[in-house]
Amino acid sequence: MKKNTRTGIIALAFAGMAGLAYLAYTANRSPALPPGAPAGAAGKPGGAGGPPGGFAVAVEVATVKTSDFSDEVAAVGTLKSNESVMLRPETAGRVAAIHFKDGAVVSKGTVLIVLDAAIQEAELAQTQANLGLARSNHQRNQELVGKKFLSQQALESSGANLKVQEAAVQLATAKVAKTRLLAPFKGVVGLRNVSVGDYVKEGQDLINIEDISTLRVDFRLPETYLERLSKGQAVDLASDAMPGQHFSAALDAVDPLVDQGGRAISARARLDNAEGKLRPGMFVRVKLLFGDRKGVLMVPEQAIVPGAQPTVFRIVEGKAAMVKVKLGVRRAAQVEIVEGLSAGDVVVTAGQLKLREGVPVKAIGEGAPATPPQAGMGGMAAAK
Repeated sequence: MKKNTRTGIIALAFAGMAGLAYLAYTANRSPALPPGAPAGAAGKPGGAGGPPGGFAVAVEVATVKTSDFSDEVAAVGTLKSNESVMLRPETAGRVAAIHFKDGAVVSKGTVLIVLDAAIQEAELAQTQANLGLARSNHQRNQELVGKKFLSQQALESSGANLKVQEAAVQLATAKVAKTRLLAPFKGVVGLRNVSVGDYVKEGQDLINIEDISTLRVDFRLPETYLERLSKGQAVDLASDAMPGQHFSAALDAVDPLVDQGGRAISARARLDNAEGKLRPGMFVRVKLLFGDRKGVLMVPEQAIVPGAQPTVFRIVEGKAAMVKVKLGVRRAAQVEIVEGLSAGDVVVTAGQLKLREGVPVKAIGEGAPATPPQAGMGGMAAAK
């Protein structure tokens, strides 16, 4: 019984091997040629009976198109006040009065903070009295010299003392003036850091004033743009804090020095802010406008094969042709082709890693040519 079972298993094994051998033979043999087909056509890429498209590599393609757009360069910057100052006292003292409200608009010369000036005013009064005495003495000496009762030397001494007392009055007057902090320009005051009665030191921060009627923004650009910059160029600003809004500015100045580390240049633009929508310190996106460009050749960024020399694969008569290109600006997932391609060329956008020069391709995607109906399908349609 065991012998018969072993014999059956061996027979089944041989039958299975024979079946596999037959399947391998039928899969690898050349297909039968249709009537009239040339000898040797079977089994060749693209030959009758072969797979659709032969050994062509399927790739996604796009057509090189022309586009019109504004020539611009983007950067980022931070808004700054046209004028900004932190008021600090030049003398120590106690705050006697505050003449402003936080966030108020003040005019140039407005008295903002007054320090206690009792000592300074007393010194001024003393020097004024000394000045009066020195002036009287000098006048009397002039009369005595005229009557020959006093020497010329004594007159000159009294004249010198008069000048000393006049200088002392000027110094005392200046000390009194230092107790009054004035607005150096028209602007908006910030939030004060002191109250009436506080004792402040010389140089202590008291209140900031910002002129925000005009704002400036500093930004950096690659040094390659240096020759294209000129005063008055249009600058467009946008802030993430105000989505959808754009603000117009003008290029005001360019730093004469180039940053050796980053190979960049610093530029400054100014913009009108009469409505006060923008505030110093806001982050803004900067676009410097150079003009409009017409008929620019553009291709999808994924068509570019990176390297020391950028290249693309162009489809020529159903085959891949590697073309060196010179790139320009990038915008909205598109890149400018300065040299190497023409409008209407079909380029590969996906599948480049499978390609080499001259490899047959089967194009699919936006730029793929329309596929004509197959003969077999046409015959079936006619039969219907």
